[in-house]
Amino acid sequence: MAERAGAGHAMAFAIKTEISEPRAKAFVFTAQKTMYGGKLIAAGDIVFASESEGGTGLIARAVVTSVEPVPRKPGIARQTPRVSIAVRRVALAKRPLGRDALKRFKDWDDGRPETELNFKFYRQATNKIVGISDETAAFLDRFF
Repeated sequence: MAERAGAGHAMAFAIKTEISEPRAKAFVFTAQKTMYGGKLIAAGDIVFASESEGGTGLIARAVVTSVEPVPRKPGIARQTPRVSIAVRRVALAKRPLGRDALKRFKDWDDGRPETELNFKFYRQATNKIVGISDETAAFLDRFF
């Protein structure tokens, strides 16, 4: 596993996945794909949860309570690292932020938080956990 930059301080991540009970106080996300540094997620980190199955997008800000790496399957050369995480919700989004709001941010080099989210969430359509920049975390905080 790669070293976490700034060990000791919480990092920010976002997860795009199906969320069956958006108002739950805690969530468990099992065997989630990780991309863009998502495999570095650890207990104590902040995660922004976004619903991917036709919902409003951004749902909750949560604190990671546990992380369990999923063992790789033997005999398969290329595998995306997967983790199971448990989180405790600390805030519900006060306004939506979904694919419709992000899809126009396509200039991959513009440095905007909206572009980072569009790229990491929607360039490949799969559900996943991704690492996000401090700037994007601050942008997402404005939705709570």
